[in-house]
Amino acid sequence: MAEINYNDVAEYVLRRLDKELPPNLYYHGPWHTRDVLEAVETLAKLEGVDGEELILLKSGALFHDIGFLEQYKDNESIGVRIAKETLPNFGYNREQIEVITGIILATRLPQSPTTKLEELICDADLDNLGREDFYIKTEQLRRELAEYGTLKSPRKWYESLILFLEQHKYFTKSARKLRQEGKEKHLKEIKELLGIR
Repeated sequence: MAEINYNDVAEYVLRRLDKELPPNLYYHGPWHTRDVLEAVETLAKLEGVDGEELILLKSGALFHDIGFLEQYKDNESIGVRIAKETLPNFGYNREQIEVITGIILATRLPQSPTTKLEELICDADLDNLGREDFYIKTEQLRRELAEYGTLKSPRKWYESLILFLEQHKYFTKSARKLRQEGKEKHLKEIKELLGIR
């Protein structure tokens, strides 16, 4: 059986994202994939995920937004197709690619993970909800959505953020420990800004 060559696939994917992603992806640019990779490594370590599982998780993180190379909406299924076309060349077998497919599809909103690895990618993908850079990231997303036809007034934008934050939940104990308090703080701040009790 061929051995997985994660380092080469990471280099291949990140190079493609750097060169080929549209410049108006202010949020979902190559930096987002790198950010999710970092968050997924942190959470995986805290949750005791290592070895082949960690490699598959990181591989899923690499490909989770690669579909943006081709289209904005429903990009996850394109990411799955690209992963299935690419990963055999780097030593991944069919079973491993199926796990990675589940990881990619789990990032669709609303999130509905069914495995531990899928829970980890979901939490890593929305790690910024509870971080200090939350407002920077949400402004990047607002600008990006405006480019792709979803322009909202500032009040409507913040109202939709409130709804999203209220409905969102972190799946892993580690993500809740790291980010829940920060997320709740941001929710409270936005409600105060809008005069909502």
